[in-house]
Order: sequence, then C-alpha cells, then structure tokens
Amino acid sequence: GTSTMTREIILPESDRRAYEDFHFAPAVKAGSIIICSGQLGIGPDGKVPESAEEEFRNAWQAVGRILAEAGLTYDHILEFTTFHVGLQANLATFMKVKDEFVSEPWPAWTAIGITELAVPGARVEIRVTASEGD
Repeated sequence: GTSTMTREIILPESDRRAYEDFHFAPAVKAGSIIICSGQLGIGPDGKVPESAEEEFRNAWQAVGRILAEAGLTYDHILEFTTFHVGLQANLATFMKVKDEFVSEPWPAWTAIGITELAVPGARVEIRVTASEGD
C-alpha cells in the first residue's frame, strides 16, 4: 500500500524465514522509534528450556539481537511489555534476569498474565519499544 509514513523493516538474517512464513517483521522503525515484535526464550534447539531462568535469559538475548540489528542496545529501550504464563510464580525470577540486561534509568514496564503463548510450554514473551535518541 501507499503511505506517507516512512517505515523501515529491521530484519536480521536469522529471522528471515519467520518473516516470510508468518508475515511479520522482527521490528519496524518509524522516525527514531523502533517497535519490536515479541521475543520468546526458546533455545538454539527450538525448544523451551526446562529452567525458567534460562528461558528468560534467552528471551532478553533475542531482544538484544533485534536491537543490535537496528544499531541499538538495551539502554535504548523506552518501554517494554511482558506477557507471562504463570506470572506470579515466575515474576521474581524474571525480574532478577531482567536486571542483567536492563539498567537505570528504568524504562516503563507492563507485565501481563496470560493463558498461553505461540510455543507450547513458553512462559514469557517480551516486546520492546526503543528509540535512537539519547
């Protein structure tokens, strides 16, 4: 379609297949804002790790990979939303892992408890919005 908004797709090579098969971009840049699709914490084998901590670390690393493709780091995150299966049971572990990646000044954060994610057994999906600005 034709649009007056300039939109740039952020597409690491490792995400090309998902882009083509499922028709969504890992991230879209509009102006100085980068809106990222949600990232799961599946391992290199395509499976959800038994350990919640490992899953959460994988998910944050996936977020970092998308940000890096846009030339950004975790410090550029303005806001993030997390979707949790078993929110109460896993929140303390999630917050501990989050703080390995995100630091002050803290971004805005919304945590939402849900019933399921696209990959069976997954406990979290992390969606971030970042900005190129200082």
